[in-house]
Amino acid sequence: MQAPLFFGLIAAFVTTIALIAVAARGDWSARHSGLFALAAGGMLVTLSLLHITPEAFALSRHAPALILTGFLGGLLLSFLVRVLFPEGGEEGHAAAATPVMAIALHSFIDGVIYSVTFAASFSSGVYAAASLLLHKFPEGVIAFAILRRHGFGNRRSFLFAFLAAAVTTPLGVIASVPFMYGLGAESVGNLFAISAGLLLYVATGPLMEPLKEEPPLRSFLSLGGGVLIAVLIAVLPVHGPDHSPHDGALGTHELLDTGP
Repeated sequence: MQAPLFFGLIAAFVTTIALIAVAARGDWSARHSGLFALAAGGMLVTLSLLHITPEAFALSRHAPALILTGFLGGLLLSFLVRVLFPEGGEEGHAAAATPVMAIALHSFIDGVIYSVTFAASFSSGVYAAASLLLHKFPEGVIAFAILRRHGFGNRRSFLFAFLAAAVTTPLGVIASVPFMYGLGAESVGNLFAISAGLLLYVATGPLMEPLKEEPPLRSFLSLGGGVLIAVLIAVLPVHGPDHSPHDGALGTHELLDTGP
C-alpha cells in the first residue's frame, strides 16, 4: 500500500500547487473566470482526446459504449441539477456540481490505477504514476475555474477544488487497495472509459459557455493557449528503460499487462 499511496499523495500535492497558483490572485481570477474556463476547456478536451480516451480504448473492449454512457451521464446529471435547483439555473452554484463530480470521479480512478499497476509490479506502478501525474496540474486549474465561473468565492473554490481534484486520488488508492488483486485491467478500463466520457462532456459543455460572453479574440487566445499547454503536457517523454524516447509516454494498458 505504501508505494501507490505515496504517489497518490504526490498527485494531490501537484494538484494543490496548481490551486495555490491560480487562487493567489482571487479577485483577478474572478474577473477573468470566463477566460480561465475556456483555457481549462481547451486543456481538458485536448488531454481527453490525446491521453485519457486512447487509454480507455486500450484498456476496455467496451470503451466506445462506455465513453458515450459517461457523456450522456453528464448530460443527465446536468438536467437533474436544473430540475432539483431551478432557481440556480446554469449560472448558479448548483451548475458546478456535474463538472466537478466528473473531475472527482476521474481523480478517484487515478488512485485506483495506481493501486492496480503497483499490484502488477513496482516498476509498472512507477511508470504509470509518472505518466498519470502529467495531467494533475491542469486538473486542479480546471476544477477551480469551474467553481469560480459559477459564483463560488476564492476560498470555497479552493476548498471544493482541493476535495474534488486532490483528495480523491489518495482516497482512490485507499479504497481500492483491499481489492487490487481482484480488480483486473478490464474493470479499470471500464471505469476509465466512463470517466473519459464525463470529462468530454465537461470540456465541450460547461467549460465552453464563456464563448457566448467573452470577446472572440480573447476567447480564441484563451482556448488556444489551453490546447497548447495540454499538447506540451501530452508529448512530454515518460518512458521506461526498455523504451526509447521516441516511444512517448507509457500507456497505462501496457503497464497493466506487465507481470511481477
